Amino acid sequence: MPIHQAPRPPTTREAPVNDPTPAPSAATPYLDAAAMARLLPMSAAIDALEAVLASGLDPEAEPPRGVVDVPGGQLLMMPSATASYTGVKLATVTPANPGRGLPRIQGLYVLLDGVTHSLLALLDGIALTSLRTPAVSGLAVRHLAVPGVRRLLVFGTGPQAWGHVEAVRAVRPSLEHVDVVGRNADRVAAFTDRCRAAGLSAAAAAPDDVAHADVVCCCTTARTPLFDSALLPEHATVAAVGSHEPDAREVDAALVGRATVVAESHAVAARECGDLVLAAAEGTFDMSSRLRTLAALARGEAKPTEGRPRLFKSAGMAWEDLGVAAAVYEGWVGCG
Repeated sequence: MPIHQAPRPPTTREAPVNDPTPAPSAATPYLDAAAMARLLPMSAAIDALEAVLASGLDPEAEPPRGVVDVPGGQLLMMPSATASYTGVKLATVTPANPGRGLPRIQGLYVLLDGVTHSLLALLDGIALTSLRTPAVSGLAVRHLAVPGVRRLLVFGTGPQAWGHVEAVRAVRPSLEHVDVVGRNADRVAAFTDRCRAAGLSAAAAAPDDVAHADVVCCCTTARTPLFDSALLPEHATVAAVGSHEPDAREVDAALVGRATVVAESHAVAARECGDLVLAAAEGTFDMSSRLRTLAALARGEAKPTEGRPRLFKSAGMAWEDLGVAAAVYEGWVGCG
């Protein structure tokens, strides 16, 4: 769907809080995947998230993800607010949809002014997630990965996997090669072709090829570990983003036990990060003493330990959606 080219709604800078005059009627912009790609490249999305954390936002204070069972699936609600913006992502999970030729996950993001709560924009919720999730990983990789990264291994061949290629390349432009692990040979071939078209060498790979990786990105729906972490080089960084359920994991407990471990917040890690929850239950990880947060990492308050792999476990948080949505909207305003 194209962007509505219409007069911009008033922002907090244009409409004083005590002005009782109703805002003029205007068409609300709908920002789709094409608009997001044009208005906010991956590097800018990563910078936007870092700026949110630098501003002092406390991820621990965020409300938990709302999950409501509805006929045929679930409704997810993720609200967040700053002084400038308020927003909420509404997403549906409908397991039977692929059989109907429809996406399993669909969604919409509603962006509001932070003071007046006037509607500013609507955004494609799935396209927003496809941008913000790898951007969050990119921010973690920026602070965790060693310099001179050359080899990336990606588990998965979907939009998130491709977004992670873009994110790693944005923060480590030294990247040269991508190994791809997937269940469907045709999709792996198409993915490697896409990497080559972007100027990277690429090859189909197996899980044991983590032994040669500088960065590993796990972008799957797996519920059990994808690889044997004993093969992982001690300098490697792993980003695991595939689940937000306490009983699912993409990495083994041994990796959690020996790595520098970073998550978005202590509360989210304990509630939604199965990779960490299960390792803690098995006695290989102490959540209270070993876990570092993304905010502490970005602010320079935490650093990776030399001689250990680095693990970033992401479950996704509402402040990330808001930070990227606001940056997309400001890009649209700047083009108006």
